[in-house]
Amino acid sequence: MKALVLTGTKQFEMQDVTTPTVKDDEVLVNTAYAGICGTDRALYAGLPGSADAVPPIVLGHENSGIVAAIGRNVTNVKVGDRVTVDPNIYCGECEYCRTDRPELCDNLSAVGVTRDGGLEESFTAPASVVYPIPDSVSLKAAATVEPISCAVHGVKLLDLTPYQKALVIGDGFMGQLFVQLLQAYGVHQVDFAGIVDEKLAFNKEKFGVTNTYNTTRDSIPADYDVVIEAVGLPQTQEQAVEATKKGAQVLMFGVGKPNQTFSMNTYEVYQKQLKIQGAFINPYAFEDSIALLASGQLDVESLISHEVSLEQVEDVLNGKVEHVSKAVVKVSD
Repeated sequence: MKALVLTGTKQFEMQDVTTPTVKDDEVLVNTAYAGICGTDRALYAGLPGSADAVPPIVLGHENSGIVAAIGRNVTNVKVGDRVTVDPNIYCGECEYCRTDRPELCDNLSAVGVTRDGGLEESFTAPASVVYPIPDSVSLKAAATVEPISCAVHGVKLLDLTPYQKALVIGDGFMGQLFVQLLQAYGVHQVDFAGIVDEKLAFNKEKFGVTNTYNTTRDSIPADYDVVIEAVGLPQTQEQAVEATKKGAQVLMFGVGKPNQTFSMNTYEVYQKQLKIQGAFINPYAFEDSIALLASGQLDVESLISHEVSLEQVEDVLNGKVEHVSKAVVKVSD
C-alpha cells in the first residue's frame, strides 16, 4: 500500500509498504481523509507535538475511514463501519492517569505521532480509540473530530454561562471552531478578532458573531468575561489578557514555540482575579464532538479551504500552498 513516510526533518518519501496486521485489541482502518494541522507542521520541522515523532514515521493524527479488519477481542466496531479515531493513547498507570488527568500522561503515545497514522492507505489503532460516526456526518467532516475535541476540552475547562461576553482571538480553523463552540455551549455573545477581513466578515454573516476586530488596526475593549487565544503568538497572548474585565477567564489555546514567553501585568491578574487556563489535547471529548457535528451545531466543511492528495502534503506543510485555513488529505474514496 502507499504511505507518505516522514524520513527526517523536512523530508518525506512516498513508499510502498506492507498493510499492517491487526493485533487482538486493534482495528485496521482504510483511511478516507486525514487532516493537516499545526502539529504536523511542527513534527515536519523536527519540533515536538503532543509527543516526539521519531522518523521514519507516518504522520496523520486527524483521521476518518472505513473499518477493514478487527482483532478477535474487538466488540465496539465491525468491518464496514465508518469511523474516526482519537489519536491519543494513555498508559493508565502513571500518576496523571491514576488521578483522572490522562491528557498529562507521562507515557503518552499517539496515532500519527509515535505510531503510524493516516497519511497512508491503511493504519491500525487500539479499538478503545476508534469511534463509529453516524450517517449524518460525512467522512470529510469526521476527519476534523480530533481538532474539534481539543477545542471541546478547552471549553470544558472554562466555567461558561449564558450571560457572558466572549472573545475569540485568531481567525484560523481553530478560532473559527471556537466561535461556533461557544455558541453551542450557550454563551449569548461571541466576538471575533483576527487579521483577515474576509474571515471576520464571513463569521459575522454565517455564524452570528456580534463584533469583529482586525488586530492589526483595531483596539479591543477590556470588556470580556471569556477570552480564547487561538494563535499562540506573544502579542495575541498579551492582547487576550488585556481584553478581560474583572473576574474573567482566559484560555491559552494557541501553541507557542517551546521557548516562547509573553508579558502581562501581574497586578492586573491579581486585581481582576483572572483565571488563566491552558488546554492540552482532548481527554473524554470525542463523544461530545461527534454529537455536535451530528446535531448540526458545528459546520466544519465550510471552514475547510483545501482538499489535497498525499503527493501535495509537503507543499502544504512547507507553505508552497498559500492561504490554507484548513487542509484535508483525500487518501482514498
